[in-house]
Amino acid sequence: MKNFTSILEAKNLRVVRAGTTLLDVPEFTINDGEVLSLIGPNGAGKTTLLQTLCYLLKPFEGEIFFRGHKVGGEYPIYGYRRKLAMVFQEPLLFDTTVFKNVASGLEFRGVKRSEVESIVTENLKLFGIDHIGNRSARTLSGGEAQRTSLARAFAIKPELLFLDEPFAALDPPTRESLIDDLEQVLKKAKTTTIFATHDRMDALRLSDRIAVMKGGMIHQIGPPREILNHPMSEFVASFVGIETILSGLVTAKGTGTFIASISGHTIEAIGDANIGENVICFIRPESIVISLDSARGLTSERNIFSGAIGKIIPLGPYYKIHIDCGFPLVAYITSDSCRDLSLKVGKEITASFKATAVRVIGRTKGISKNTE
Repeated sequence: MKNFTSILEAKNLRVVRAGTTLLDVPEFTINDGEVLSLIGPNGAGKTTLLQTLCYLLKPFEGEIFFRGHKVGGEYPIYGYRRKLAMVFQEPLLFDTTVFKNVASGLEFRGVKRSEVESIVTENLKLFGIDHIGNRSARTLSGGEAQRTSLARAFAIKPELLFLDEPFAALDPPTRESLIDDLEQVLKKAKTTTIFATHDRMDALRLSDRIAVMKGGMIHQIGPPREILNHPMSEFVASFVGIETILSGLVTAKGTGTFIASISGHTIEAIGDANIGENVICFIRPESIVISLDSARGLTSERNIFSGAIGKIIPLGPYYKIHIDCGFPLVAYITSDSCRDLSLKVGKEITASFKATAVRVIGRTKGISKNTE
């Protein structure tokens, strides 16, 4: 785990337009050297937060501190913005060559000509575009244009890098290749980065921390593993890919475990919930095992249910299987397993999962009830 010190802090950020609150973030900290992703659906406030932190969106309420100094107070806004670089979803390039686009930020900052060429060449190589340095920006593909934008941003060695959905407009192969390169550059440069995306897989891959946003607010923030496995609300759970979300009532309690009644069935989970408490159970689809025969007595799973397949959805090398066990379950299974088990809609199967696979929060408390 990395050790961080704060580079940027925001307090009581609010953006209100025409009586509508677009952003309401009481506290937000970005640590030196980390990659922090903002994830959430369209309209969640990710871009608004980025633009506010960059002083591109004004007016706004609240305070921003850079390395402990108030921006707009003892630290001038102009000086602060010279420490930043931002890459947008649609590349914003000058009508000149790739080389000159990457050099532009250095020239604005008065870097000596003797240094510009080596810095630009280095960053063109980092993003695999050194062979098109003399090409006109107007002739670039979407991926090449975004690589040029990223090379320009890294060329100035920003203390803070803001990425606003930089891969959203790219086709899958181009996107994957660019993410690979960006991942390597971030590891090498250790540039503090705030990355807005609606794609949770990108966030999980690149981030030290993730902030989940909705309605201009941050609903949960923490390391990727914590966000993925210990969501604090139904919204966060659904957004990070947990498709089985069940409401239940605690009917029995053991040492470190409890039983919840869900639609007339019982589920065993790890945790300290009390009898009579309403809980919400989350189960990740990859934690559910599908078989054709009853697994009772043959497996370590404590939760085993018979059910019928209600829907099969192809997802590339995987299939998403909807199961009716008297309550809904959603599982992922490989294409090979789906074929070997001859799965089809209506087929009776057995679904099982471990008690440790069930993540639970109190329905009214919104506090995680279990640990791994």
